[in-house]
Amino acid sequence: MSTEPARASAIADLMRAGRETSRLSMVFRYAIAERLGLTVSDLECLDYLVDVGSATAGQVAERTNLTTGAVTSMLRRLQQAGYVTAERDPADRRRTIVTLRPERAAELERPYERFAEGAARLIEGYRVEELVFLVGHYGRMQAVYHAELERLRDDDTARRSA
Repeated sequence: MSTEPARASAIADLMRAGRETSRLSMVFRYAIAERLGLTVSDLECLDYLVDVGSATAGQVAERTNLTTGAVTSMLRRLQQAGYVTAERDPADRRRTIVTLRPERAAELERPYERFAEGAARLIEGYRVEELVFLVGHYGRMQAVYHAELERLRDDDTARRSA
């Protein structure tokens, strides 16, 4: 008996589950951003800064897929709200270094606490081999996203120069 129909069905189920997880993640991010009085782009920027500490405005633009003009406006908003500091890079005065204010980090983590607890309980049920597989899967999916984002940027650049 052929396993092809079962494989095709399993692939379709996986793709559906991935789309639904992505949709729920996006809805959740919008809800968290709204609760904090931020936009989703603001939240993405702050989450990035939680991970890296400080970054250039250009790195923030790349990470959030925003134009430099949009990033400038966003950083000004976040600075006025007291979430970040922005200072000229002493090594290159043309660059701005953006840093999350540490006293605001806990405020950003608070809305995620119950979700993190639920996720931790879920993850506890996995064997080490399953966790390694999932990390690998996420890494490969991230590479697909990065490649597609790069392709979209290239398409946009080609369209603007045409």
